Amino acid sequence: MGVISLWNEAFPDDPAWNEPALIIERKMKVQPELFIVAVDTDSISGDVVAGTVIAGFDGFRGWLHHISVAKLYQSQGIARSMIEKALEELSGLGCPKVNLQVRADNHAVAGFYEQLGFTREERASFGINLTNRH
Repeated sequence: MGVISLWNEAFPDDPAWNEPALIIERKMKVQPELFIVAVDTDSISGDVVAGTVIAGFDGFRGWLHHISVAKLYQSQGIARSMIEKALEELSGLGCPKVNLQVRADNHAVAGFYEQLGFTREERASFGINLTNRH
């Protein structure tokens, strides 16, 4: 399994602007060292992508995106390890605070992040799709 296959499994209803190949292409141009990929090198079928985290820092806030672990590798501490690595890297860049977003109905994942020390912040999340803007 590669990154694109993992994301198609983990985020099956992602909008078109989150097309995996485009995300990878853009991330490799901006802070590629913050694209964290966990790989199982002992898999019978060759190297298998077990999980991913995309981190970024804009000088004001850090963000974590596309945190995912393949079903076969869940509950093995992979997400926790990748997030810790991302937080260490962001801290090393002088990042004072890290944000992530979780869909409101994804209660199990929200609980996982709370166990890692993230706190729920009451905010309204706004976005604009620049791919369709004139």
